[in-house]
Amino acid sequence: MILHEIETKSRAFIEGVQLQRLKMVLERVALRVPFYREKFEKVNFSPEMFNVLEDMEALPFTEKQDLRDNYPFGMFAVPPSELVRVHASSGTSGKPTVVGYTKNDIEMWSEIVARSIALAGGEPGKVLHNAYGYGLFTGGLGIHYGSEKLGAVTVPVSGGNTQRQIMLIEDFKPEIICGTPSYILNIAETMEEMGKDPRQTSLKYGIFGAEPWSEEMRKTLENKLGIKACDIYGLSEVIGPGVGNECHEAQNGLHIAEDHFYVEVIDPETMKPVPDGEEGELVFTSLSKEAFPVIRYRTGDIASLNREKCSCGRTTVRMSRVIGRIDDMLIINGVNVFPSQIEHCMLTVPELAPHYQIQILPKKTLKVLELHVEMNEEFFKGIGEDPISDTVFRLEQRIQSLVRSQCLVSMEVRVHRPKTIPRSEGKAVRIIDKTKEPIST
Repeated sequence: MILHEIETKSRAFIEGVQLQRLKMVLERVALRVPFYREKFEKVNFSPEMFNVLEDMEALPFTEKQDLRDNYPFGMFAVPPSELVRVHASSGTSGKPTVVGYTKNDIEMWSEIVARSIALAGGEPGKVLHNAYGYGLFTGGLGIHYGSEKLGAVTVPVSGGNTQRQIMLIEDFKPEIICGTPSYILNIAETMEEMGKDPRQTSLKYGIFGAEPWSEEMRKTLENKLGIKACDIYGLSEVIGPGVGNECHEAQNGLHIAEDHFYVEVIDPETMKPVPDGEEGELVFTSLSKEAFPVIRYRTGDIASLNREKCSCGRTTVRMSRVIGRIDDMLIINGVNVFPSQIEHCMLTVPELAPHYQIQILPKKTLKVLELHVEMNEEFFKGIGEDPISDTVFRLEQRIQSLVRSQCLVSMEVRVHRPKTIPRSEGKAVRIIDKTKEPIST
């Protein structure tokens, strides 16, 4: 279901719209946002100099620390009296990053999220179960307004209270479920524990995001729930969910709403754009946001771009699924590895449940890594009277060899009994740094 004509326009038409809107937003921030005016002056740039999309390379980047330094409203392009809503990050590492929306921003955001839901199989009149958290986090309200804009019957469940979620799924019979992949997996497993078959629900489509997840996790969710699982991308600094979404037809890259966002992929070392198909850091520029436009915002997310026409008929640029974040990347003996790559390995081991944590432990002046996984119920029951210690040891050695061969890193592996790794009711905590505080990924 294609909601907007821009989704099938030619590349020349799309880029023409982007150029026109970029000129307007650059003039706007130079006039209304002191931060950008000063940034432009430092590089001797004025909006009148912007004539082609390639001129973007002359513009300075915006980083998360800039938002914190200008907390709370220093980077807004409108006075507080013109806002209708603010959202903010959790602020676990200091002051939160605060973003704001005008009435027009909310309308625009609702429209692009409606497109996202339609991409993933949603239709007017269908029931949508929204298990994203509501509040300062943009996920819950972002999906909610987009679902209503599409004309879907929106169930604002939010996160947590898993058994109640299951009751509502059975009673309201939604076709679409939205949430973090780790929490939706938690719902499916809880159904199994209750003696229910997750594949026998009314669910047909899932829209999952807010944390990196692998293709193996997609297969697990699709097999458990009997659905098509699509990835959604967004971040509060750019707008929230809806920046990009996979189509259910191809599930091969997330279509970006290019009439509202200009995307680049850069080498985080050289800060220069990389060719399409090459992985790098995603950078976004607002094209239509009034309250809080960002220019060349460095997301920290690693992905690549594809401008070929999709089999679903859309021509908008597609970003690959995010393989990880720069600040989540683990460097082990000079080798870079993301948690999602480790997830890819462990989900190919049939004896394991799809839950894991990576612990960073101090060892004298060094740091060592341990991968904690758990056996699935079937394997655990099948061990019988076999010495568990020997069976677990052999499994640990096999997983360790698999991670070493596929990720090129060595780490200790600890296999635990079923249901021992904490389950998520929101964003999963995948990395536990025991030299610091736990961090969410």
